[in-house]
Amino acid sequence: QVQLVESGGGLVQAGGSLRLSCAASGSSFSINAIGWYRQAPGKQRELVAAISSGGSTNYADSVKGRFTISRDNAKRSVYLQMNSLEPEDTAVYYCNADGVYSRHGIMSAVEYWGQGTQVTVSS
Repeated sequence: QVQLVESGGGLVQAGGSLRLSCAASGSSFSINAIGWYRQAPGKQRELVAAISSGGSTNYADSVKGRFTISRDNAKRSVYLQMNSLEPEDTAVYYCNADGVYSRHGIMSAVEYWGQGTQVTVSS
């Protein structure tokens, strides 16, 4: 079994900070890229930040300079430090990971999504 478990969401005032965490379970799953997406009411799901196995990062223009993504391969986890939060950041944040799953001698390219964690930023 493979699961992505997110934590760290909550309610915060504008200008505050939150740190999201996502941990992947399942030793048969080798992670390549991993990142965070978000979806606000009435809007499409968008990429917030991603980090590759080599450590290269990519951020949405709206969060550059405020958010920082990092990963700990030993802990099979990814983190999103969110500073200077704005009401526009309010959304459900989803952890996403792609990689390779091995079972019974078969290797398959797979993608997994977490259940999502709510981030609400008040004025």
